[in-house]
Amino acid sequence: MWIKHLFLGFIGLASGVGVAAGTFAFIIVIGVVPRMIAKCNRAENTILFENMIVLGGIFGTVMSVFTDIRLPAGHWLLYVYGFCAGIFVGCIAVALAEILNTFPIIFRRFQIKEGLSWIMLFMALGKCAGAFWYFGHHMTPP
Repeated sequence: MWIKHLFLGFIGLASGVGVAAGTFAFIIVIGVVPRMIAKCNRAENTILFENMIVLGGIFGTVMSVFTDIRLPAGHWLLYVYGFCAGIFVGCIAVALAEILNTFPIIFRRFQIKEGLSWIMLFMALGKCAGAFWYFGHHMTPP
């Protein structure tokens, strides 16, 4: 019986390492970290940015696996973490869209030449509204 548990533990660990490697490779390929560093004008803090991304991934994994852990900051830390995770996911989505040249192709096909910033703003607001609606209706306490 313990061999089965050991084997399942190894498979779980190997799968986790594979998924983490793929995630970080994806982040590196689309260039999110260099873009964030360039936008902040903090080239001297590159290692700090990278370390914070890795620590955020580790912290998120620990908090999702060990659900019995209680933090003294309460829900406020959860709000800050969710806010930061949302910003990072948004950065990844925009970087992926830039790499694939999605928005320029769409704007060219629909012959949109003015108001591009407004379109992008309302796309982001629509995504936020959809997330608020989804989590408001699907995350009700029992």
